[in-house]
Formats: sequence, structure tokens, C-alpha cells
Amino acid sequence: MRIAIQGVIVAVKKKSAAKKVAKKASAKRVVKKTAKKSAAKKSVAKKKIAKKAPAKRVAKKAVAKKAPAKRVAKKTVAKKAVAKKAVAKKTVVKGASAKRAVKNSAAKPVTQLVSVSTTPLPPKPTPAEIKPVAQMPVAQKPVATPKQSTSGRVVFLLIAGIAILAAIVWSKSGTDRDEVATPTPSVSQSAEPTESATPEPTESAVPVVAVEAPSKFVALNSTDGLKLRWVAPSAVDGLTGYNVEVRANGAGDWMTIATVPVDQLTQNVTKSSDSGWTQFRVSSVYSDGQIASSAIFGIPGEFK
Repeated sequence: MRIAIQGVIVAVKKKSAAKKVAKKASAKRVVKKTAKKSAAKKSVAKKKIAKKAPAKRVAKKAVAKKAPAKRVAKKTVAKKAVAKKAVAKKTVVKGASAKRAVKNSAAKPVTQLVSVSTTPLPPKPTPAEIKPVAQMPVAQKPVATPKQSTSGRVVFLLIAGIAILAAIVWSKSGTDRDEVATPTPSVSQSAEPTESATPEPTESAVPVVAVEAPSKFVALNSTDGLKLRWVAPSAVDGLTGYNVEVRANGAGDWMTIATVPVDQLTQNVTKSSDSGWTQFRVSSVYSDGQIASSAIFGIPGEFK
């Protein structure tokens, strides 16, 4: 039994080994077939590449043939452009020459037609009528006459110039004699007035150009009344002083209670009564009589 089993096992092993060998053989066949197929494909690809290479060469040759044709075309275009430019230059030159010819023809004077008279010519004199002309000596040629006339003109011009110069000198000497005869006025005989001749105007007669009233006129309380104060004006040319004036109850005329000098800018007033009220003002007095009054303000009571 054991031998039979062992024989079966060996047979099974042989079959499995045979199957493996068959599988390997089939795998090798498959590999060979794939190798053949790949080789066939490669050969086909090589053939295609080989076929394409001549086509590419032909295309390159066609391109190489086209390039000279393009160069020839470019050269012909360039030649045509040069020819056109040359023709244009020639036409311009011809136009310029035509214009110059027109200008020259316009500048040239037009020849005038000369009228020919149809009157018959006088008959020729006969040999008998022809008189021999006496030859003049060399010294008596007419060429010498213009020299004599020119020399005479020169002499005449010289005489006339001398006479004119003499007249000018005589007139100048006469004017010099007249100037010497008439005495020139001295400085003392001048018509312009001197400073001593005209008296200087006094300060009161000079008009003042600008006048101005005192500013900031106020009243401050004091022990017996008020202290009036103001600021001097900026127009001080001709200013002589200030007038301090009052008016009772805002009616009637202004009454000057004080006239102070220019350097005094205050004035004290006393209160005499508590009844009524009093107005105050201060005025700038100038040398020409002009007066400029300040603003007016009122205080209860009577002041003097």
C-alpha cells in the first residue's frame, strides 16, 4: 500500500512538474511571440522613419529652392524702388529746370520791334561834289578842348569856394564883434530874486496840509471833580495847542475853559453842582487857525 501511495505521489509530482514545464514553455512562447511582435513593430517604425526622411529631404530642398526665389523677388522689388526714386528725382530736376527757364524767360527783357521808315534815302553825292577834308594838325585835335573846359570848371569852383569861405569868416568876425560890443549881464543884474529880496512867510501864514483831532478823550474821577485826558494827534505839523470846552445841558454855545500847550494832555475841572449835566470836548488848534474837535461826551452835574 505504501508503495502504491508513494507511486501515486510520485506520479502526481511528475504531472505537476510536467505542468510546470508546459507552463514555462508556453510562457517562453508568449515571450518569443511578443518579442517578434515588438521586433516587427520596430521594423515597421524604422521603415516609416526611413520613408519620412526622404520626404523631409525633399521638403528641405523645396524650401532651399524657394529661398533663392524669394531673394530674387526681393532684389527685383529693390531695383524697382530704386528705379522709381531715380525717375522721381529726374522729374523733380526737370520741373526745377523748367521753373528756372520760366523765371529766366520772365526776367529777360522783351525785344521791342523797331519801326523802319519807308522814306527814300538821299542820293549819293557824285565824286565831283565830294570835297576833300583838310587834316587837322595833332595839336589842334578836339581831344584837348574837354581838358581846357574841365580845368576852367575847376578854377571856377576854387574861386567860388574861396569866396564862400571869405563870406563865412567875415560873418563870424562880425558876430564876434557884436558879441564884444554887447556887455554880458553880471550876477548882480540877474532877474532872479535873491533870498534877501523876498521876505520869508511867517509861520501863521503857512497853511497846514493835514489836521487831526485828539483821540481817546476820557474823563476820570478826582477829589473835586474830573480829570480830562486825551492822546495827541499824529498830525503835529503846525499844532500850537488844545482848547478844552464845555456846554451845559447840551444846549447853547461851547465855552472854552482852558487853552493848554502841545505838551499838556490833561485838564482838571471842578464840580460846582449836581443838577443838570455837562458836555465836554477838546480840540486841536493849528497855526493857520484850523481847529479839529474830538468826540463829545456828557457827565451828570455842572462843571467849570
